[in-house]
Amino acid sequence: MADNHDEIRQNVSEDYAQAVKKPTKSCCCSPTPKGVVAKLAGYSHEQIAGLPTEAVVNSFGCGNPLAFSEIKEGQCVLDLGSGAGIDLLLAAKKVGPHGKVIGVDMTDAMLEKARENIALAGLSNVELRKGIIEDLPVSSHSVDWVISNCVINLSPEKSKVFSEIARVLKPGGKMIVSDIVAERLPPEISGHRQLTSCCLAGAISENAYLEGLRHAGLTDVSVIDRLVYDRDQIEAFIGTELTIEESGCCGSTRISLAKTWAPRLEGSVASVKVSARKPCS
Repeated sequence: MADNHDEIRQNVSEDYAQAVKKPTKSCCCSPTPKGVVAKLAGYSHEQIAGLPTEAVVNSFGCGNPLAFSEIKEGQCVLDLGSGAGIDLLLAAKKVGPHGKVIGVDMTDAMLEKARENIALAGLSNVELRKGIIEDLPVSSHSVDWVISNCVINLSPEKSKVFSEIARVLKPGGKMIVSDIVAERLPPEISGHRQLTSCCLAGAISENAYLEGLRHAGLTDVSVIDRLVYDRDQIEAFIGTELTIEESGCCGSTRISLAKTWAPRLEGSVASVKVSARKPCS
């Protein structure tokens, strides 16, 4: 089973490395430029306008985890699966020069893109670390906030992720993540190679997600925002946001899958913002 877990992580890393290197404009058979879902996922025009373009167009998130946070100046924020850095940059502005933001990602291409975007933004309070979110390269009880954007669903070992969140948070520290949850996924979806990387095949139910956090020792676990995807949103989410080269010019196999499965999954897939807190004692 461990070998299978490593294989899943390797596949996801390869897919995202490929995706971040693709041109920002849509190709001949993709109706939606990459990053468009992120632009509609709760980021204000002012937030996006103030960021490097490459940080925005290479965001494959499903929400804005900072939208409901109460991050303060001087705090330490950890971003799980920080990608090209859109949330790193926004968090860095919130914590200010006396605060710190740590981004952890397992994909070299993403870390490279994030470094470029951090340099373009002129920020000196962001640190990148290579690692997996099931075994974070972060000291215990060291961060005030854990954030993440559509990443935990990709993990084949979510219970370890939840435990790691509890470990690294300071007593009283908080978590707020955006992620995908899904109810009653058929086996054809849950075991599908390409649909794992586009944040669907690995999604668990909302109840399982919340119970996993509680089992890890976190409290005040709740969903603070929820968007249930309709047919068109599911089709766009599967078919365009993480287009992997398979056949034709831009992944026509998965575009076909999107059209097939979107009507059947309508009402079963949602983007949620989940918050939790580590007890003070």
